[in-house]
Amino acid sequence: MEQSEIMQRVVGILTEAIEMRRQAREHPGAEVALSGAISALLAETLPTIELPADASAQEATGIITDALGPAIVALANCFSYAFVHLAEVHDEGRTDTTTTDVLRSLSLRFAQRDGA
Repeated sequence: MEQSEIMQRVVGILTEAIEMRRQAREHPGAEVALSGAISALLAETLPTIELPADASAQEATGIITDALGPAIVALANCFSYAFVHLAEVHDEGRTDTTTTDVLRSLSLRFAQRDGA
C-alpha cells in the first residue's frame, strides 16, 4: 500500500473518530458503533509472517520485527503527520476552518500525489 493511500485511510479514521466523539457528546451513555476501519487498515498493511518451525525465540523476534517494522513505521508516520498538521492549524489560531476541513484538505493533497 502506497504512503498516499495510507494517509488517506488515516484521515478517514481520524474523521470517523471526530464523528464518534460528536455522537458521544450528543448522546452520553449511548454506544457508538465502530466501523472497523483501523482493523481493516492493519489487515491491509501488515504482512503475513511465516516462522520456521525450528526458529528460536530470538530468531522469531527478528523475523517479526523485520517484517512488521516498515509497515508500523509507515502507519506511525502518517498518523504523526496528520496530528502535526492539525496542531499547526490549531496553534496558528485559525478559526476559519474546522478539523474536518483540515483533514479533507490533507486527504485531497495526498490523493493528488497519486494523480486521482
